[in-house]
Amino acid sequence: MGQTLFDKVWDKHVLHGNVGDPQLLYIDLHLIHEVTSPQAFEGLRIQNRRLRRPDLTFATLDHNVPTVDIFNIKDEIANKQITTLQKNAKDFGVHIFDMGSDEQGIVHMVGPETGLTQPGKTIVCGDSHTATHGAFGAIAFGIGTSEVEHVFATQTLWQTKPKNLKIDINGNLPKGVYAKDIILYLINQYGVDFGTGYALEFTGETIKSLSMEARMTICNMAIEAGAKYGIMQPDETTFEYVKGRPYADNFERSISEWKQLYSDKDAIFDKVIEMDVSELEPQVTWGTNPEMGVNFNTPFPEIKDSNDERAYQYMGLEPGQKAEDIELGYVFLGSCTNARITDLIEASNIVKGNHVHPNITAIVVPGSRTVKKEAESMGLDKVFKEAGFELREPGCSMCLGMNPDQVPEGVHCASTSNRNFEGRQGKGARTHLVSPAMAAAAAINGRFVDVRKVVV
Repeated sequence: MGQTLFDKVWDKHVLHGNVGDPQLLYIDLHLIHEVTSPQAFEGLRIQNRRLRRPDLTFATLDHNVPTVDIFNIKDEIANKQITTLQKNAKDFGVHIFDMGSDEQGIVHMVGPETGLTQPGKTIVCGDSHTATHGAFGAIAFGIGTSEVEHVFATQTLWQTKPKNLKIDINGNLPKGVYAKDIILYLINQYGVDFGTGYALEFTGETIKSLSMEARMTICNMAIEAGAKYGIMQPDETTFEYVKGRPYADNFERSISEWKQLYSDKDAIFDKVIEMDVSELEPQVTWGTNPEMGVNFNTPFPEIKDSNDERAYQYMGLEPGQKAEDIELGYVFLGSCTNARITDLIEASNIVKGNHVHPNITAIVVPGSRTVKKEAESMGLDKVFKEAGFELREPGCSMCLGMNPDQVPEGVHCASTSNRNFEGRQGKGARTHLVSPAMAAAAAINGRFVDVRKVVV
């Protein structure tokens, strides 16, 4: 019997345990940030343990960092977490992409950009959106603080192997429709729990045609479908992306192994979902979880349960309204979902020559300093600034409001992030998940418009 891509990578990393039971996996790469690592480091100190593989552990600062005046950290808790990680990295010999450094940025940006993220690896991080790295053909997943400590001490982790769910996506994406729309539509159609207990392998001609940045967007939100893992077959697009990056010095030696990372033709998946994107429309969420979304021109649905009723009340919306009826106040272009250079390019193409609507506060937060520098070299910073956007320093920013960047209470925000939970972007903030192009068009028009009529 053939194996799936996920099976191949998993089995290669099993150190102990029987099929069907929890198994001990070797971890190839451990990425850490300031929020979920302090207690784990302290656990090592208390038990007088050393860090097992500091050479496979890399740190960055992202969740708490200010994006305006990055060295002026006014929040005491945020400052404590940041300085604690800096000290821990020094004490335990961990390489840190520190504040203001050329590589500093959101952890799920830094891994791929530096070449640390590679096909066939097992990658963990104390952050749920670690699934992002699965776009490279890696098994990547988020872990809790106690698990962070376990990896620190042993470079291993006990895990139960999930089932395999194949999502076969085909067809040509229409103009003005993007990877973000694909994953939002899937979650809208199948719910926020359809991936629970599965590893999601995204396949098909549509996936093959996507850039690595777009593939990462889809895997990033696998967690929003209830899955712990998203994975894609590495191909020439993957190899070309990895080639030449600082930590990809074993490229030529590894590429022959990477080419063996695919699901066999006779591999059996526990479940299969098929999707044709040929008629896909831009997506907009109306509620308080990613499942609560619609096609741009579709009216918001009738109330079917208490969750819907609460969501409508929180969002200040009603069934039957459409996305174009929402009175926006903020636009956020950023996050580990959509703050890569291709996202900024897509948005800038719409913004260029226009100006932000007077009712809108619009900010652009590159996901990393690498992206910011590349955007500046292309002149995108001038495009955004001349249009009235605020261009910030890299960080998680308004995605989760764990820093000074927050949406005011009761204000609707068009956001390129991954979650629209109550209070996610600030107390009482009302979040609408969209693609970068939709967010850019909304910034100019003051409300959501059909971006298919805007994109040239």
